[in-house]
Amino acid sequence: MRAALCQIPCALGDKEENLSRMGRMLAQREADLYIFPEMFLTGYMVRDEVFRLAEDVDGPSVSAVERMSAEVGAPILFGMAAWDDELPGVLRNSAVMVSPDGSVQRYDKVNLANFGPFEEGIYFTPGGAPAPMEVNGRRVGVVICYDLSFPELSKWYTLQGSEAIVCLSASPVTSLPLFERLVPARAAENASYCLYVNQTGTQLNQVFFGGAEASGPGGERLAKAAYFKEDVKVIELDPEAVRSARRARPTLRDSLRSAVGVEGHVQHIPTPLNDRKR
Repeated sequence: MRAALCQIPCALGDKEENLSRMGRMLAQREADLYIFPEMFLTGYMVRDEVFRLAEDVDGPSVSAVERMSAEVGAPILFGMAAWDDELPGVLRNSAVMVSPDGSVQRYDKVNLANFGPFEEGIYFTPGGAPAPMEVNGRRVGVVICYDLSFPELSKWYTLQGSEAIVCLSASPVTSLPLFERLVPARAAENASYCLYVNQTGTQLNQVFFGGAEASGPGGERLAKAAYFKEDVKVIELDPEAVRSARRARPTLRDSLRSAVGVEGHVQHIPTPLNDRKR
């Protein structure tokens, strides 16, 4: 499976322009999965405007992405502010994957950043649970930015059969050293791929560093995008590399059969390790 890490500056608050930029990037590269950053649809620093710009996942912007997905014949994963499907007035910081058949998968950010320059807790309600996604029969675990700091979330995805952790991010330059440590760490400890796609450019008072990257299941760096400007990297995800890494360093075999839940309590994972999807 070829994954395209699509690092494009956002037009703050301009959904039509950002969809246009998405379409331009899709036309430039061939891939089996296209990945765009956290809050790509609107830009990250929209602040109170997020309530005007947010949409349902069956709204016009997702419909536009559905048409693009059908044209390129591959799923598109991107970040947006999305209204909750069931709770009126509840807004989520979401990762949405649209496939050529029109199906839509969604993950709502569990760990909202609400410190320093980040104000997500003012606008968003945290998601309640992780949500593995399927890409052409392969399972991936999607996290959003600050989520990557919580290894139990990535571990849960891996124990549920994910072969890659995909992180959509909107990280300013002050977070650059941290994420360049986290990406290979999440890959190595789970013997999985870890893909990171970050916002780039300036939005209000924040400068996003870009620097999209991919680590292989041994923690080795496979690709690194440019800092502070548009770039795209296409990498090959090989399931045999995952199997080989897990045989050589059996972190999954040796993992505890319970994991810390996203609400802080201990959850039992009932599925036997040798029965999980490989």
